Amino acid sequence: MSGKKSDVLQGTLDLMVLKTLHAMGPLHGFGVARRIEQLSEDVLRLNEGTVYTALLRLQQQGWIDSRWGASENNRKARFYSITKKGKKQLDEETENWERISGVIGRVLRLERQG
Repeated sequence: MSGKKSDVLQGTLDLMVLKTLHAMGPLHGFGVARRIEQLSEDVLRLNEGTVYTALLRLQQQGWIDSRWGASENNRKARFYSITKKGKKQLDEETENWERISGVIGRVLRLERQG
């Protein structure tokens, strides 16, 4: 990579949030954003407004739930967790992403003909 940070591809944030909650368990919004940035080795940048919009959208879909709790520094925070419906969606979206990324990979490997 060129060392520049990239914005998240449209449509992938929901998938990354669901996967992060599935793998890590309940997290507050800031924790979700920081974990995704860490896994991307800081290639992706997530502003909190974008993450909270995604969390609200996922909650409205019934794919995540939230509850109030205390953060690491003992502040009141909303913790999000994936639901059974969210796990099903994660499985479907993961399968779709793997199929589409495979197609993109094949296209990028095309060599000039003749």
